[in-house]
Amino acid sequence: MTANPFEQAVPVLELIESAGFEAYFVGGSVRDHLLGREIADVDIATSALPEELKQIFSKTADVGIDHGTILVHHAGNHYEVTTFRAEADYSDFRRPDNVSFIRSLTEDLQRRDFTMNAMAMDKDGHIRDPFAGREAIKRREIVTVGNPDERFGEDALRMLRAVRFQSQLAFSIEKQTFASLAVHGHLLQNIAVERKLVEFEKLLAGPGRKEAIQLLVKSGIYQYLPGLDERDSQLISFSSHLTTDLKLEESWVLLLFELGLAQTEIEDFLRGWKLPLQRIKRYKHIHSLLLNRLDNQWTLDSIYKAGLEEAICAEKVAAMLRDKCFKPEKLVELYDMLPIKNRQELAVSGKDVMAWTKKQPGPWLREVLDNIERSVINGDVSNEKEKIKEWLNASNQK
Repeated sequence: MTANPFEQAVPVLELIESAGFEAYFVGGSVRDHLLGREIADVDIATSALPEELKQIFSKTADVGIDHGTILVHHAGNHYEVTTFRAEADYSDFRRPDNVSFIRSLTEDLQRRDFTMNAMAMDKDGHIRDPFAGREAIKRREIVTVGNPDERFGEDALRMLRAVRFQSQLAFSIEKQTFASLAVHGHLLQNIAVERKLVEFEKLLAGPGRKEAIQLLVKSGIYQYLPGLDERDSQLISFSSHLTTDLKLEESWVLLLFELGLAQTEIEDFLRGWKLPLQRIKRYKHIHSLLLNRLDNQWTLDSIYKAGLEEAICAEKVAAMLRDKCFKPEKLVELYDMLPIKNRQELAVSGKDVMAWTKKQPGPWLREVLDNIERSVINGDVSNEKEKIKEWLNASNQK
């Protein structure tokens, strides 16, 4: 998309309108436009049915046609275009059991979650705002469209989205809307962990993350997030150290520390969030580095085993916990002092050692290579093949 995705998408609206239908930009893109935030892409709503849209555009894909959404390819870009719809019955507290296509924009906007997301904009930039979304934005307030009990009963994930938006936009949650969180929080038990994870990680990335975590606790909905039940005091402590310059992985490591989880408990906790195994392994590694750093200074050996990127993550979290200024320069200097950065840079291989010792491979070989690696790192021997050979012979003679 270009710098102005609305302008680029206007021809799509014009083609729909020229066929006799209504078409508008809707949802988060309109909200972010009014807030002056960057807009990544736009969503379009229309009175045209999916079959009618396919008559207008030659290239489409059925990405959610049961719910009225198709993907329209136009001028090298693609847009999600959704037919105005009404929804009824949410037996799984997430998705409607029944969807009916309608021709009314106002009725379509009425089914949306928050007033700031229930606005539409036509191709000329005129805003349709039947539920006072602009007023809510001016007040910097998150308000449900209509009765919050009904909105959260339809889709329980909206409760977590409310707190996520609070984090992202630094808005407050309207009093009645917030009160409904406490009443209906238990419905989050019906929501897939993967959906909760997406919202939780967006929350952790927002500028208002500290306050958002506190709202999770105050509303009680934290109890329905994986592994966080009865962890209110730990979450409050977590929020107190959760600064905006922490990256996502650093926030997760800080959370692991604040929860006081043992190394043996960490994997179960992260698996409970359905995190990929690669991320679980990395977070466990950084967490172990953090624990070591809180008790010890970095050494050549420890930073070599850690890796610079992981060491910086651990150091940053340690600084947050100690309310100290984070200065990675010393770590970088120490890392630059390493004669080698990994085993592959070692001047000798297992084949070299076996040739020198005339021994067959076995557990002894790994031990010898580990000793060589450690000695090179600590400066006991230069990382040169002949020097290592001499050092190894001298060591064996002792």
